[in-house]
Amino acid sequence: MAVAIALSQRARPSSAPNPNVGCLLVKDGQVIARGWTQTGGRPHAEAMALDAASNAARGATAYVTLEPCAHASPRGPACSDTLIAAGVARVVVAAQDPDPRTDGAGIARLKAAGIEVVTGVLAAEARGAMAPWWARQTRARPFVTLKLATSLDGCIARADGASRWITGERARAHGHLERARHQAILVGRGTFDADAPKLDVRLPGLTDRSPKKLLLTRGAAPQGWTAVASPDAIEGVDSVLVEGGAGAASAFLAADRVDRLLLYRAPILIGGGKPALGDIGLTDLAEAHRWRLADSRLLGSDRLDVYERAREG
Repeated sequence: MAVAIALSQRARPSSAPNPNVGCLLVKDGQVIARGWTQTGGRPHAEAMALDAASNAARGATAYVTLEPCAHASPRGPACSDTLIAAGVARVVVAAQDPDPRTDGAGIARLKAAGIEVVTGVLAAEARGAMAPWWARQTRARPFVTLKLATSLDGCIARADGASRWITGERARAHGHLERARHQAILVGRGTFDADAPKLDVRLPGLTDRSPKKLLLTRGAAPQGWTAVASPDAIEGVDSVLVEGGAGAASAFLAADRVDRLLLYRAPILIGGGKPALGDIGLTDLAEAHRWRLADSRLLGSDRLDVYERAREG
């Protein structure tokens, strides 16, 4: 299942509006086929793996990161039906599909056909891998990642606004990879006016993954940009990377719309510079948001800490 989850990441964010799913077919202890959701959401991961395996799929075990769908579509058949027709003997499912059109129906259909079904294997990891789609399905809003690149003393720029470059080349390359994994990227009006950012992806082989550009403003947006009036007003995308500046970051934190925090810290001190955050509406320490450390690594001489918002339920 861990391999299937890793495969699912190849479809993020290109599978939107469908979930990024991974599928692995195993027979006689050997992997016989792999699949992941294709661009635009079709074909599904199961269809890709079954097509690659052909007749060898009969009697195999399918490892799928999301419950096989139970609803037919003009774009393709239901994956639960496809797995049954292929003659697989066993299906291992990570997470049950929250979409009401499936939500247990795919599992029930497989069981009714005499297929052994195992559920809940690495479910939390699978949900995390498809976090943007999951947020849209369960919370009716996009999954938001906030990126902060700071000095050790929490500054994002010198007092005069100079900020190139606080972090080194490897940290900046990782930031571009994160851009490629999001459907949209957002900055505030102050950052737009000061830096005129391109917000594109400049990694070899990923230049076509540049996300949609959003501008947090109550005014009009220039050509090629989409104006967003508030953190609650983002539509049409499942994932957003908030990249600058302090005003935009503070607005999303104050609205409790940040699900994941990327904190890049360079081993420098600025002193008297521009802080990474402004007021986020905190009146008591008991109200402070809680975060779980999900990852920590060195990128050259810079430190990246990845935090996930700890929410009840």
